[in-house]
Amino acid sequence: MRRAGGQSAGFISLCFLLAIAIAQCAVAAESKARATLNAMGPGINILGYDGIWDGHLNAPFRLDYFDVIRKAGFRHVRINLHAFKYLNTSNKLDPQLLSRLDAVMAAASSSGLVPVIDEHDFEDCQRDPNDCVAKTKAFWMAVSGYLAGKHPSAVFELLNEPGGDMTQQIWNELIADLLNIIRAKNPDRTIIVAALNVDKPGQIDELKLPDNDRNLIVAYHYYKPMAFTHQGAPWEREFANFKNVPWGSEAERQQITSDFDRISAWSKQHDRPIYLGEFGTYDKAPMWARSEYLSFITRAAEHRGWSWAYWQFDHDFAAFNSETGAWVMPVLEALRPAPR
Repeated sequence: MRRAGGQSAGFISLCFLLAIAIAQCAVAAESKARATLNAMGPGINILGYDGIWDGHLNAPFRLDYFDVIRKAGFRHVRINLHAFKYLNTSNKLDPQLLSRLDAVMAAASSSGLVPVIDEHDFEDCQRDPNDCVAKTKAFWMAVSGYLAGKHPSAVFELLNEPGGDMTQQIWNELIADLLNIIRAKNPDRTIIVAALNVDKPGQIDELKLPDNDRNLIVAYHYYKPMAFTHQGAPWEREFANFKNVPWGSEAERQQITSDFDRISAWSKQHDRPIYLGEFGTYDKAPMWARSEYLSFITRAAEHRGWSWAYWQFDHDFAAFNSETGAWVMPVLEALRPAPR
């Protein structure tokens, strides 16, 4: 009887130690996610519509811009990669794209920036979720294998702005599959998972993440009010003819505060760090209002402990003028990333 009791006590002790070990691993993973978020700090979106992926240099982004970005005080770059067009009919990724991505990441890292790889084919995914599921899995299968053990500071972002015809259920299931794919060869990689791209901050409550994977950061994008941030944008029919729309009323500021508080409350409840991966204003908005808006957004994000990335380095929301080779100073000063 004593022997049986001893075995029982030993089994209980073993289970207790195992539970402690699992808890310690979870805490360590969560700590890594938050450490990664802190290392990312302020950032900027780059390369979304650039010829560099087709082998063209200085088209118009130049690799030496990474030094310019770092010297301006940014600490990470969100690399917007539309990779689906580089998949063949069998969903095999062009190896040249992997090589070019590797070179971009190496250049960013050598300038002291954290590279975030963002699979950015959101329009295809919002329009045809089934095709998106297959292609996104194929992309991350190729990338996670190619980059296994390389660029340890790099972060993987599963998919930009899931939504449209991609339901929350489809997205939750795809998240689980993609995490399994990536974790097979990148067990310690910090991964960014987006909340479903809808207009209601409360939708984040429907996001399902595995409890046993704490090395995750949750991405959230913000462009409210669209009548201000997208005024004059030709692709937005509702706002294409808007101009001189101001921003800065108490009600508008309170809306941002309320929305951010909602996300922050979810973050605390679920112990998941938040990344404001996109926000910005189209360049047709009055510059004084752009500055007010961008300063308010960045300070609100930083106050809540979030990392953020402005949309975008060049092109229409530009913080940098590629033709003159100079920053748009009112935008840069409004973002005001802290030097480090």
